[in-house]
Amino acid sequence: MAKRDYYEILEVQKNATKDEIKKSYRKQALKYHPDKNPGNKAAEEKFKEAAEAYEVLGDDEKRRRYDQYGHAGLGGNSGFSGSGMTIEDIFSHFGDIFGDSMFGDFGGFGRSRGGSRRVNKGSNLRVKVKLNLKEIVEGVEKKIKVQKYVTCNTCHGSGASGNSAFTTCSTCNGNGQVTRITSSFFGMQMQTTTTCPSCDGEGRQISSKCTSCYGEGIVKDEEVISIRIPAGVAGGMQLSVSGKGNAARQGGINGDLLVMIEEEKHPELVRNESDLLYNLFISFPDAILGTAIEVPTVEGRVKVKIDAGTQPGKVLRLRGKGVPDVNGYGRGDLLVNINVWVPKSLSKEEKKIFEKFQDSQSFAPHPTDAERNVFHRMKNIL
Repeated sequence: MAKRDYYEILEVQKNATKDEIKKSYRKQALKYHPDKNPGNKAAEEKFKEAAEAYEVLGDDEKRRRYDQYGHAGLGGNSGFSGSGMTIEDIFSHFGDIFGDSMFGDFGGFGRSRGGSRRVNKGSNLRVKVKLNLKEIVEGVEKKIKVQKYVTCNTCHGSGASGNSAFTTCSTCNGNGQVTRITSSFFGMQMQTTTTCPSCDGEGRQISSKCTSCYGEGIVKDEEVISIRIPAGVAGGMQLSVSGKGNAARQGGINGDLLVMIEEEKHPELVRNESDLLYNLFISFPDAILGTAIEVPTVEGRVKVKIDAGTQPGKVLRLRGKGVPDVNGYGRGDLLVNINVWVPKSLSKEEKKIFEKFQDSQSFAPHPTDAERNVFHRMKNIL
């Protein structure tokens, strides 16, 4: 099923400020909060959908890619839907942005439910992928080998040598949070609750570290990752593959794999957004008499007809032979710009032939108004 527009989900305009987007997300999150809608699967999906929309629109770089390329600009795998993230993961992810109190109106559901464990997230990985024009036009699946941190197989990411190799954190007494009471300048007492700095919200500490990862829960390894790149991408575009980045220390959520697209230069065709341009040179006799000439396309060479009396600068349009739109809105054209090659030197016999035509009215210029307006024609080409 096609994804809904993120601006539509958060009920904001495309020129909305970050504060407006943040405020609207908070409103949607509270409206569809699971504690406010117990057992309502539709509300839960809308809650996740709003979180996914804010994950993109609340980030300047992701928003720029989304505005330019739509959902395809995010690799089709960004956000929370379909990524395996739970409601608790969403609370933890956005708790750092809004503060733990954002969802506190509903019985503390979020970071405090099921313990105060903070969900770690691994760092993102960045790779570059070079694509030729054929791969861009047709879309392609690439397999790349990356060096990354993966979950330790010995301790399964816990960082401990066994299930019993933990002790209760002495700082928070296993709560994962610490409460501090301070006095203000005016004598008022203020209470603040924060994640325990000793155990990072785990409520426990490792007493015996895993000998394979030395307590980190992750090890360096190599992985072959398959990436599906949609048709119509462009150089400089960045795709995001959720969950294929580095594993998180001592359990948590994997980071993302960010794929930067590089476009290889084609030997004959030049890309102009969704259109392809080709400069065709024909001889003077072919321009006068007409001919049929092969021109290159992404799929192979095709013949085009050159009418008798074709003028330099004429553009032939081969519809549907360009680059597909990355969002699926049709395909561009191949524009063949005709150049008539005028010889720079002639033999004596050739000169005599053309000297006979110097006074011929057929060879005298008689341009139409459209042919005179060369700048307008060039503007239409570009």
